[in-house]
Amino acid sequence: MGETHLQRLLRSPLVWPIAGLALLLVVNLVNDPGFLRLGVREGHLEGQLVDILTHGAVTLVLALGMTLVIATGGVDLSVGSVMAVAGMTAGWCVTHGHSSLLFVLAAALGAGALAGLLNGMLVAYAGIQPIIATLVLMVSGRGIAQLISRGEVLKITQPRFEFIGKGFLLGLPFAALLAVALYALAQLVLRRTAAGLFIEAIGDNPVASRFAGLATARVKCLAYLLCGLGAGLAGAMVAANNAAADPFGLGQNMELDAIFAVVVGGTALTGGRFTLLGSFVGVLLLQTLTPTLVFLGVDPPVQPVPKAMLILIVCVLQSDLTRRWLKNLLPNKPAASVASRVEP
Repeated sequence: MGETHLQRLLRSPLVWPIAGLALLLVVNLVNDPGFLRLGVREGHLEGQLVDILTHGAVTLVLALGMTLVIATGGVDLSVGSVMAVAGMTAGWCVTHGHSSLLFVLAAALGAGALAGLLNGMLVAYAGIQPIIATLVLMVSGRGIAQLISRGEVLKITQPRFEFIGKGFLLGLPFAALLAVALYALAQLVLRRTAAGLFIEAIGDNPVASRFAGLATARVKCLAYLLCGLGAGLAGAMVAANNAAADPFGLGQNMELDAIFAVVVGGTALTGGRFTLLGSFVGVLLLQTLTPTLVFLGVDPPVQPVPKAMLILIVCVLQSDLTRRWLKNLLPNKPAASVASRVEP
């Protein structure tokens, strides 16, 4: 029995996230007919869609690294705290007279890379469970961030650094352009080279991958390092956008948004096959949900509840049990008869 086009479509991990995103757009259009309207003011493109992409830029940067980590069968709970450490590092550099943008960015990225390397070594070489290894830095990272600034919020007044978070390039938000460029680069490298296959193989079966000659520990460690780099960049972007670095609030709960975006996008928490496009769609889905809840009049303290429900619904729809149930409901493609295959 061959599969119909509809059955093949339902097997795609992207179908339900895209359907959820489309539903949210329809709801927003009903509440605000101008939701999709774009305009130009002072040479800058503006509109709700631009805001969604801009606000989701940080989550997208985090989700790219988180996708790699989850694809190897791991998870990184520390990215929010690493964001705080990197943001405070950038803020400390600026407030202590380091005017070079490259130096400030290098310091923030270096802090993130060091944290990611530590997580990777604990998981890949020390054999500690990822949830435990990254939980250590998740808890201690906030303390490190407070030590950097002695518990104070650092004000950042450097236009070149602030440009990273709230500047515009060719009329478009630079943060969104940067996030999309990183996504395109990751998609190119992981799908045009063997790197993506190595990550998927290790996530599917690390033992078989090791016997096949893959450096499983090295690949896992690299995945965590890249995730830490993304967290470092995300922390610098948030600090630049706020013109301040807050050791308490910077990156708070961002690890949950990144994991949710990856899982909703179709990457399994058990590791193996992953989809960067799905993570991108997951970020847009979660970010579009925020104005939707505002339009529906949901109070901010209650907003995490429908957010969690939507994520649960999408994950249930993506489950193998639901797919098998839907496949049984849909008519199968009729098999060709023997007579039709016999030439006259």
